Amino acid sequence: NSGTAALHVAVRLLELESGSEVITTPITFVATNQAILYEQLVPVFADIEPGTGNVCVESMKSKITDRTGALMVMHYGGYSCDLDAVYALAAQHGLQVIEDCAHAAGSSYKGRRIGSHAGLQAFSFQATKNLSAIDGGLLFTRSEEEAARAKRLRWMGIDSSTHSRTTQFGGSNQYGVSELGYRYAMSDLNAAIALAQLPHLDAGNARRATIAARYTRAFSCLNSIRLLDHSDDRISSHHLFAILSTHRDEVAAALRARGIVTGTHYPRNDRYAIFQTAELPQAERFSRQVLTLPIHLGLIDADVERVIDAVTEFA
Repeated sequence: NSGTAALHVAVRLLELESGSEVITTPITFVATNQAILYEQLVPVFADIEPGTGNVCVESMKSKITDRTGALMVMHYGGYSCDLDAVYALAAQHGLQVIEDCAHAAGSSYKGRRIGSHAGLQAFSFQATKNLSAIDGGLLFTRSEEEAARAKRLRWMGIDSSTHSRTTQFGGSNQYGVSELGYRYAMSDLNAAIALAQLPHLDAGNARRATIAARYTRAFSCLNSIRLLDHSDDRISSHHLFAILSTHRDEVAAALRARGIVTGTHYPRNDRYAIFQTAELPQAERFSRQVLTLPIHLGLIDADVERVIDAVTEFA
């Protein structure tokens, strides 16, 4: 019923001992790392790539200890992490991988859709996401056995669905509960909305790409603004469009004065009281400078030009 629920079930499927460490990113929505805490595991924060906002694989490598059990990555703004490097590091040290794909519906890495790699992938269908079901989530598992267990976990640990009991077992209300589960199942209404939206995902992402390209052309010549780095081997869903500025707060105020709402995705998670603070210079710089501009399907071309004019005028 949410991307957070999908992440929690993914962490449960890792079967790590309490107190094990999961190396993760500090630049993400806090749900990514709260899902680690749900299972009494320890988030260990790596630094990020300053050009993408994604977690830095070399920094992850430096954080590995004999207590490390998994790597958690998030595809920032819909731009994929370097998955070849992530999975190579995981294989080298016998670690499991979870991908937080909340931003990445329709994204791809080297010709493969996000969600098709070897780990566990959790997606979000929350109202602002590229594929919206008003709210909801999706989990890709590594085997049929994991999928069956995930289905139990999302529905109170019950080992058979109401549908199967009524169609296969003559309407019996008897079922087993073999482990603690949760009320995480998506409603039929949300599922119907997601299915109706799915055929429009690629067209919606193409429109987002058009907006992102227009912003990129307009801002690439501004010395006061830094754009994120995107390589040709990845296709972003463009869930976010982020710029970096040493005068971020002033830019945000100038845009707000013109009726343009911006965001700061994201504050460093390790600065929250529930986590342990780390030494992360790139994440600190990024979180102080990042500003996310409007990019959604409600924007018409005139809206995009208004954002461009406001940013350019300040710069």
